[in-house]
Amino acid sequence: MATGQASAGVISLKDYDKLRGGFYTPAKIAEWLCSWAIRTPADTILEPSCGDGAFLSPAISRLQKLGAAPEAITKQLLGIELFPKEAEQSRLACASILPDSKEIIDCGDFFAWALKNEDSQYKCIIGNPPFIRYQNFPEPSRSLAMSIMKRVGLSPNKLTNIWVPFVVASTRLLFPGGRLAFVLPAELLQVSYSAQLRSFLVEQFECIDIIACNQMIFDRAEQEIVLFLADGRKGKINESNHCLIDLWEAHSVEEILSSDPLSMDRKRERKIVNHDNEKWLKYFLTAKEISLMRELRESMATVELKVYGNVDVGVVTGRNEFFVLNKNEVRFYGIEAYTYPLIGRACQLKGSKIGQEEYLSLAEKGHRVFLFSSSSLENNGLSHEAKRYITYGEERGFNKGYKCSIRFPWYSVPSIWNPDFFFFRQIYDFPRIVLNQIGATSTDTIHRLICNVDKNLFISNFYTHLTAASSEIEGRSYGGGVLELEPNEAERLLLPSKLRNGLPADEIDKLVREGKLQNVLLENDKKILIDGLGLSKRDCQTLQNIWMRMRNRRQSRKKSRKTL
Repeated sequence: MATGQASAGVISLKDYDKLRGGFYTPAKIAEWLCSWAIRTPADTILEPSCGDGAFLSPAISRLQKLGAAPEAITKQLLGIELFPKEAEQSRLACASILPDSKEIIDCGDFFAWALKNEDSQYKCIIGNPPFIRYQNFPEPSRSLAMSIMKRVGLSPNKLTNIWVPFVVASTRLLFPGGRLAFVLPAELLQVSYSAQLRSFLVEQFECIDIIACNQMIFDRAEQEIVLFLADGRKGKINESNHCLIDLWEAHSVEEILSSDPLSMDRKRERKIVNHDNEKWLKYFLTAKEISLMRELRESMATVELKVYGNVDVGVVTGRNEFFVLNKNEVRFYGIEAYTYPLIGRACQLKGSKIGQEEYLSLAEKGHRVFLFSSSSLENNGLSHEAKRYITYGEERGFNKGYKCSIRFPWYSVPSIWNPDFFFFRQIYDFPRIVLNQIGATSTDTIHRLICNVDKNLFISNFYTHLTAASSEIEGRSYGGGVLELEPNEAERLLLPSKLRNGLPADEIDKLVREGKLQNVLLENDKKILIDGLGLSKRDCQTLQNIWMRMRNRRQSRKKSRKTL
């Protein structure tokens, strides 16, 4: 459960819970995590955000099962909760299992408590910290939390979610050899704001196991989560040379619950963590697969995409409803001279190229492929029709939106330029690039790529399993089966360091349109990766396996709202 504040006014229960981070852990998941973390009757346990007692209740039961005396349990267990109502619920839940246990709940701010009790240490810290965005994180908790992060050398920013300092502060309160069992958002594995946390955890623990689940565990919540199990808190930072890690993808909640939490050490293939900026998604792979990807990235045979070009975001209009138009709307308002060719949606791009004939066909079919902007003709003055259209927008308040209100004039869209390639921001299967032969720009749903090498040769060398595999490691997915690549992530994709002839670009375009992407990748693997780079057939097969497994993993995740 979590801390936070509700906004003023009447809001739905779902919105209230999302704002305050208040989604309680299903009882069986909490029991499973307690069974992993609590291993002796003498273990001391802290729950830093205990909510309704979802973790404290099974913690008491676990200690009782291990033979701890009732009077000892009340001294070795502590739960902290900010909200009095939830704290009282937790007291009642604990008292129903162990009389006279109400005193184990401390109602107050965890970060204030952590700063006052820096010398306290626990063998186990368990729970489900709140998931609250920085801007919704109330003071003084936010400042206290950020100060704790700074004490350990981390640099929080306005993207930092509250769960990050919860993990940091909790780790600092563990005994050497202690264990941390948390329910955390899957963002831990991939987003940039948690990169420093990943490095911190590698320095702090000997072993990390992370369990992802294809089912959505929380009822009413859309947040994808993982079970984070960190064992062997190091007595000193960097006291050992490495941390071992493994990620386990469970197909269902039942698969997790049916496994023995204490047998994970024997079942998992842990890998050595690199102290680098790589995301943790790669640890779903085998040690051999990870080794190959590392060797290729460090090899002179490959380079990052940024060597060949720059990827940037598309045009941010501030109000697509006003600025993005179809052909009939352009004619109706008489503003043909104030429009710019536009690709606004990925579905408008079918192959690896788009030409004038295809663009005109999209326009005739009613697609919104025209961008209104006065910037190109402002010096000559606006026509009567353009002024009328701008007045129409102002009457509807389009000029008062944030993006429009901070630019002058509000109707002049900035950064309109046509790229060499359109680069898909959101990807279902492969990181698609499309050669721009129509002099168009794109909205921010599609990235823009400027290329400094032969464009047709670039297309051929892009379409291999090398780029496919690296995209799944560099990108991020959020539970809906789609892979997303931001510009800096796209620029890290791997390509051959020397561009070689593969399938002709026109042939690639034809095959992609026919749904034969795999044919393209296999043929270019042979021509470019094997004959050109000198990779073995086994290496290419491994790259294909990496891409297919990671792709299938994100595509197969379910949106089940099954409640335990």
